[in-house]
Amino acid sequence: MKKSKLRLSFPEDEKLHIWLPLLLNAYSIMDEGVKKDIEELEKKGRKLACRKGCSNCCEAHRDIPVYPIEIVGIYWYVMEKVKEPIRSDIKLSLIKHKKGDPCPFLINKACSIYPMRPLACRQFNVFGQSCNHGEDAYYTRPQDVLKPSKNYLGEALYETTPFYNVFDEEEKIEFINSGKLNSLVKILQNYPWIELARRMG
Repeated sequence: MKKSKLRLSFPEDEKLHIWLPLLLNAYSIMDEGVKKDIEELEKKGRKLACRKGCSNCCEAHRDIPVYPIEIVGIYWYVMEKVKEPIRSDIKLSLIKHKKGDPCPFLINKACSIYPMRPLACRQFNVFGQSCNHGEDAYYTRPQDVLKPSKNYLGEALYETTPFYNVFDEEEKIEFINSGKLNSLVKILQNYPWIELARRMG
């Protein structure tokens, strides 16, 4: 896969963790696709409402899907890349977090794992007006939510299939299309992140 300007790069870590380039490639596919779609819609006069400092979706959404490789990525990022004082803030948030609460990685109204945020978060963009507090625009005004022009999610997930010991091209496609991969999805807000807090020391 050709590396894009938007692809995150952790050269030394990618040599150590064979799953990491797979995840970073997947995130790059999603980021490139979303960026292209946003630019096309902005040319047509649509105005992106999402901006730095807005965390409504992180607070309002209660069912953010996260794939096993993404959970591994979050563990790695928090344990090896996040520095103080955010590290301590994350640990406290994970300890206090209860099932169904907003995203535990939302610290001071900002995503503390932004480079490694899940595919679902990377894909979710809203046009027009900013979301009201507690509003999930996916349900209240779906016409304003970005609908990808291509199946970027499918392309991204295809990149991650070796993580699940699926290597043959036909088997990769079947693994995704059959729903086998989706059956492994967890809900970020319901995941037992307390284990990550314990490992943080």
